[in-house]
Amino acid sequence: MYRTLPPSDTMGGGMGSWRGRVYDYLRSKIEKGEKLYFILIDPEKSVDIDNCIRLIEELVPMGLDAVLIGGSLSVTSYDVDVILEKLSRVDVPKILFPGSVAGISKNADAVLFISLLNSVDPYYIVGAQMSAAPIIRKFGLEAIPTAYIIVGYGGAAGFVGSARPVPLDKPEIAAAYALAAKYMGMKVVYLEAGSGAPRHIPGAFVKTVRKAVGEDVMIIVGGGIRSGEAAKEVLENGADAVVTGTLFEEDPSKCKEIASVVKALVR
Repeated sequence: MYRTLPPSDTMGGGMGSWRGRVYDYLRSKIEKGEKLYFILIDPEKSVDIDNCIRLIEELVPMGLDAVLIGGSLSVTSYDVDVILEKLSRVDVPKILFPGSVAGISKNADAVLFISLLNSVDPYYIVGAQMSAAPIIRKFGLEAIPTAYIIVGYGGAAGFVGSARPVPLDKPEIAAAYALAAKYMGMKVVYLEAGSGAPRHIPGAFVKTVRKAVGEDVMIIVGGGIRSGEAAKEVLENGADAVVTGTLFEEDPSKCKEIASVVKALVR
């Protein structure tokens, strides 16, 4: 079996069994040469949650590494808790991907502690983070310092976050942001093309960012990835993980294709 057991004495899918271990677990898989696949569930979207959970249960033995929960608009902690309760039977890390302080829940395993570096509004760079930090500490969530960089299309995340998206033909700008994030001590760089983006971030773009930050920063790429071939291009050019969200809602069979492709790749 290619699946690695979680570095925990507490097995099973109960909420909290991954607490404090999520980043180290994902990092250990990367250091073994594995590529990672994440599903994003946006509570705002009109999805059949029970059907989503069934699909996730099918994807776990195929190599799904984590589930992200979050969205840019109309997401409350109640919405997130409903999803987390249903996900409790699935033994993968459940990571918050909050678009605002309202998207934080005590029932998750970890939170991507996101700073939207190319926003023109300081609130999305450090203001929201200041408000969220005491709540995250109170809930005992593992915070994973993450640089969020909006690229190309940008979608709702770019609009709501007042970002200046990095043009797809200017990867050196994203590379400079990513290098700044590394120097500031961030562990993850998330390159976001936006939910429902008409095209994914090109492999050459990702390669430029990877060259800038080296191998010790985790690179996640999301937005517009709709096929195994797209996932392969991004991962072979330096990404550690790919995320699908809209595809998961619209064509779940493609997610199985992507999972198979991701787990066939070895760095």
